[in-house]
Amino acid sequence: MKFVNQLTNALEMKVIIDRNGKEYIADLMDPIDISIPLRSGELNVNAWYCPPVKIEPVIMDGWIGDVSQGGLVNFRNVLLNPHGNGTHTECVGHISKEQFTLNNCLKRFNFLSKVISITPQAIGDDLVITKDLIANSLTEKIEALIIRTNPNPNEKINKHYSNTNPPYIDSDAMRFIVSMGVNHLLIDLPSVDKEKDDGKLAAHHIFWNYPEDIRKDCTISELIYVPDAIDDGLYLLNLQITSLENDASPSKPVLYTLKNQ
Repeated sequence: MKFVNQLTNALEMKVIIDRNGKEYIADLMDPIDISIPLRSGELNVNAWYCPPVKIEPVIMDGWIGDVSQGGLVNFRNVLLNPHGNGTHTECVGHISKEQFTLNNCLKRFNFLSKVISITPQAIGDDLVITKDLIANSLTEKIEALIIRTNPNPNEKINKHYSNTNPPYIDSDAMRFIVSMGVNHLLIDLPSVDKEKDDGKLAAHHIFWNYPEDIRKDCTISELIYVPDAIDDGLYLLNLQITSLENDASPSKPVLYTLKNQ
C-alpha cells in the first residue's frame, strides 16, 4: 500500500492499494464504522445471557466521579463481557487450552476485505450459512471477509440474541472460507457456530485449525452491523482493538471505500 498526502483547502489522506497489478485508492478521511457502540443499560446488543453493560461513576468517601452530580470530573467504571456485549474481535485463545491473547496474536490492522450479503438457508429449525451461499458470493481469494446477513434491520444494534437460535456457519462453509485465504472473518451474528451445539464449536475450530496447525494470527469478529447503504464489494478494512491481554476485545472495524485509480 502506498500513502498519498495532499494539502489543498483541506487535508486529504489517501492510500493506494495494488492488487494483482490493479490499483485502488481509499480516502482515509471518509471512514465507515461497522461496529455497534457500547452503551450502558438494556438498549444494547446482547448475547450469551450476559448482563448488560454497566458504566457507572466511581463513588468513595463522599466523592463522586460525575460532574452532573457535583463531581469535579467524570470518572467511571465500565463493566462488560467482550463476547456478549457488543462488537468484538477474538483470537484462537477463545477455544484453546493455551493462553493466547488477541493483543499478541493480531499484529497487523489493515486488510483488503470484501463485504458480501447472505440470506441464510432454512434447514429444519435452523437458519444456516452454507458453502453454496458463500461460494456464490466469494469467488476470489481475500484476506478479510465481512458477512452481512439478511434480513438486516436496524434493530440488530440492540437485539438480544440469547436463546433465539441465531443463524450460523456450517462446517463445509467454514472450510471453504479458509480455503479462500480468509484470515479475518467478520459477521453480524453473535457467533459463527450454532447457539446450542453441545460445545462442539466446529466452525471456530475449523477457522483456527485448532489444535493441529494453529492459525494464531487469524481473527473472528462478531456482532458487527453493516447498514444496507453499504454496497457489497471490496474495501480497505482497519481493525481496531484495545490493548487487552485477553482472548477477545471490544473492537471497532472501520471500512474505506475503494475506487479505481
